[in-house]
Amino acid sequence: MGVVTKAVNWARIKSPWILHFNTGACNACDIEIIATLTPRYDLERFGVQLKGTPRHADVLVCSGPVTRQIKDRLVRIYEQMPEPKFVVAVGTCACSGGVFQDCYNVMSGINAVIPVSLFIPGCPASPKAIIDGVVKLLQSLEESEAKK
Repeated sequence: MGVVTKAVNWARIKSPWILHFNTGACNACDIEIIATLTPRYDLERFGVQLKGTPRHADVLVCSGPVTRQIKDRLVRIYEQMPEPKFVVAVGTCACSGGVFQDCYNVMSGINAVIPVSLFIPGCPASPKAIIDGVVKLLQSLEESEAKK
């Protein structure tokens, strides 16, 4: 592994940039995700920054079940992200479809369409659970990097 690759991986672990995408949620999880970025919970202390484009994001944070209408958009956003990329499913709906499971237009959770790195259950998932999940994801990335 080259020096440049190690530097890029270190930067991604120490300062992950996230993209928040709502796939059809009721907005309860969206409010909690945004709350984690406010000064009260301050997810930015871990170097996390919210970005507006998938081309700059390392982590895709999804809330809501995957509907047939949003499936192609979700895949396109995932494909636009640079490697290595990670997906976090926030809330019961994103994890399994939740209360919308078996509805005519709902496919299931996020993992029915794209690979998910981390599931954070809850209806809605609390900011503390979201922070805990992000910290665990960063720790697992750091451990995998140390093994190389």
